[in-house]
Amino acid sequence: MITKVLMVCLGNICRSPLAEGILQSKVDTNSVFVDSAGTGGYHIGNPPDPRSIAVARKYGIDISKQRCRQFSVKDFDAFDIIYVMDKSNYTNVIAKAKTQTAISKVKLLLGEIDGAIKEVPDPYYDQQDGFEHVFHLIDSACEVITNKLNARQ
Repeated sequence: MITKVLMVCLGNICRSPLAEGILQSKVDTNSVFVDSAGTGGYHIGNPPDPRSIAVARKYGIDISKQRCRQFSVKDFDAFDIIYVMDKSNYTNVIAKAKTQTAISKVKLLLGEIDGAIKEVPDPYYDQQDGFEHVFHLIDSACEVITNKLNARQ
């Protein structure tokens, strides 16, 4: 059985494409499918932010072929786990949920790791170092998620 994981941020150009690429690089893609989406429809069809592409490439991950899409109510049925980057994303996603089962699929990504930081900051208006910081936060969470997914297999 394939476990389907969705990563969600606001525009699907900075954080969630990184999370998709990082998790994909850590899991067996025959048993885990990873995708990403944004709660807003600002960048539908566009590639990730060049700064996200660059920081991912720095660590050997190619996210350049990803294309932005907007989160849909259908995603609740299509995915087993939905990770959101911050509390605003969480609120926007669960507002579309029609059942308690759907709501139970939604989690804060950094909730998977122990630490004071519970939200992945949006690096869009930062310089490149913001993307580097976000990469490492997401990478730490994806390491924990990978271990949990491996335990389910």
